[in-house]
Amino acid sequence: MRKFFGTDGIRGQANKYPMTAEMALKVGMAAGLVFKNGGHRHRVVIGKDTRLSGYMLETALVAGFTSVGMDVFLLGPMPTPAVAMLTRSLRTDLGVMISASHNPFQDNGIKFFGPDGFKLSDEIEKTIEDMVESDMTPLLAGTRELGRAKRIDGAQQRYIEFAKRTLPREMSLEGLRVVIDCANGAAYKVAPEALWELGADVISMGVSPDGYNINEDCGSTSTDALSRKVHEVRADIGIALDGDADRVIIVDENGTVIDGDQLMAVVAQSWQAHDRLSAPGIVATVMSNLGLERYLQDLGLGLARTKVGDRYVVEHMRANGYNVGGEQSGHIVLSDFATTGDGLIAALQVLACVKDQDRPVSEVCKRFEPVPQILKNVRYKGGLPLEQDQVKSAIEDGEARLGTSGRLVIRASGTEPLIRVMAEGDDADLVKQVVNDIAGVVASAAA
Repeated sequence: MRKFFGTDGIRGQANKYPMTAEMALKVGMAAGLVFKNGGHRHRVVIGKDTRLSGYMLETALVAGFTSVGMDVFLLGPMPTPAVAMLTRSLRTDLGVMISASHNPFQDNGIKFFGPDGFKLSDEIEKTIEDMVESDMTPLLAGTRELGRAKRIDGAQQRYIEFAKRTLPREMSLEGLRVVIDCANGAAYKVAPEALWELGADVISMGVSPDGYNINEDCGSTSTDALSRKVHEVRADIGIALDGDADRVIIVDENGTVIDGDQLMAVVAQSWQAHDRLSAPGIVATVMSNLGLERYLQDLGLGLARTKVGDRYVVEHMRANGYNVGGEQSGHIVLSDFATTGDGLIAALQVLACVKDQDRPVSEVCKRFEPVPQILKNVRYKGGLPLEQDQVKSAIEDGEARLGTSGRLVIRASGTEPLIRVMAEGDDADLVKQVVNDIAGVVASAAA
């Protein structure tokens, strides 16, 4: 079992264990030692989002990496997928993103990418953890072998050009009025610029980060302001990224929210029609709606499900030859272009479909009627509430009541102290009752 790493790196409240400067220093040292091999100069690239605590963690990581002899390339605020891309482009041994994604500014996190741009396996993360808890003093670099740190100029332009090249060269977004909400996060410069260079009429929101306002009433987890702005300026589409821009939610011209399941359906149908799917289906998690699965079946496509976390989606895609996958929350992974979820690139693919079909976003992106699905989060302070007998009994009862016409998914969040209770089925009232009953039992057990 890993102690620090969750489903998406290390995450927690900034300046409290495990997200302290001391931990970042040790993690930098440990990761540097794990990825050093051979006699060449070793390099790591570090990006971050716009949280105040990013300065503290960035500095500590630089100290850790340089102390074991790794050179550091600093990108400043950049999307997570940009860090993954630049890890490969700059031919570094390791990539690091300092971000807590969609969490509030009080939290922060550290994500790693290997030299191939993919997130690390559970086994490598466990090796880093073991190293953190050991005495690394004998392994420190000599005074002549210490690493250097430098800021990389032009990194934003590299990523913008990379994103633009995922569309055909003749593709233009001219004639589309686009509202982009960058969540006051990592994409606040690159996303509006990329859309503008592609010819769109761009109205930007969430592009004034102050260290505290990342994801605050904006971005993919809070789309009300975006919906209002789309109405106000009569836009064709609204695009909401999260704090590190690895996920996207779309708002149509009517202000209606379109989630990741619908976006995966759009891409899957389009790529199937253009013979671009590398496998007869897509990959999603256990949280994706049953309606998506039924829609894909009608197209003759399958839906492979994994546990929650885009890294697990990517692992299944790589192992089984899929090139489209993602999560309902808006992580869309298009492996022809990227090694991780990329909100901007996913949005560009949707915009390409809108241009190709020359129809409103509400028609292009409404591919299926979702099965009634309810998710409740129950906060807990400690312990293992899911291991208690009364909770197990309530879950078994819920599964029996839903039968074959529904699904039940109960899991502990990998990024927050929450138990997530999700059910779906054709009977909306039954689904609601089952979720409320189980959530109540879990809350009692967690009290």
